[in-house]
Amino acid sequence: MKIAKILSFMGIMAMTAVLIYGFTKGDFFEDGGELMKNPWGIVSLVDLYVGFTLFSIWMALREKNIPVLILWIAAVMILGFFAASVYVFINLMTSRGDILRFFLGDRKEEILLKERSGERGADHERKR
Repeated sequence: MKIAKILSFMGIMAMTAVLIYGFTKGDFFEDGGELMKNPWGIVSLVDLYVGFTLFSIWMALREKNIPVLILWIAAVMILGFFAASVYVFINLMTSRGDILRFFLGDRKEEILLKERSGERGADHERKR
């Protein structure tokens, strides 16, 4: 998990640098308009927001606190992978090396309990 912490921290630093660069050297609305005129600009934005949405689904699966979840999703949709890198870094630090805690968050015990009790298998069988 040390490598993941380093990579997420590098993501924070890289995104901080490029956000500062973009806001100081570019015109958000003018450049955004140019991006929307380019077919590959549209493809890139759709790709980006599909990624944001998938990342948000993972956050929703691991977060129990709905107001906190809403704030994080808003941050990701507005600040992009800067916010996602911060979210990953914080959760890597607070999981203390527990990979299941990192991926499942506050729902770890709930999910493991269901797994152990066979609920997941029973639910899976009912869906068939």
